[in-house]
Amino acid sequence: MEMPKNISTLIWTAVGGAVLCAVVGFTWGGWVTGGTASKESAAAARDAVVVALAPICVDRFNRQPDAATKITELSKTSTWDRGNVIAKSGFATMPGAKDAESDVARACAEILANPPTPKS
Repeated sequence: MEMPKNISTLIWTAVGGAVLCAVVGFTWGGWVTGGTASKESAAAARDAVVVALAPICVDRFNRQPDAATKITELSKTSTWDRGNVIAKSGFATMPGAKDAESDVARACAEILANPPTPKS
């Protein structure tokens, strides 16, 4: 069996095409490594937990007898400290947990200080 004279050119062309395909895929094609996929899925799961637990915190806060007064006080607190106020109050501490979840406390404080407007 006789090898073609331009086999080296064909091999290098295939290697270049594979490299180009990888560069295009990772740059513009949306491909990610396993590590990046793990980080992104962990962040998405954490965000989903915050979205699920923040309304529970809001409900627990609103059930206290002087909730309207406390919301007014919370609104007067600086935006960066509102999460700490909610965390210290205990409303962001979910049953079975020892401490308040800081992301849940921040989301809860944001909802309480800036309630969503009802849709018509």
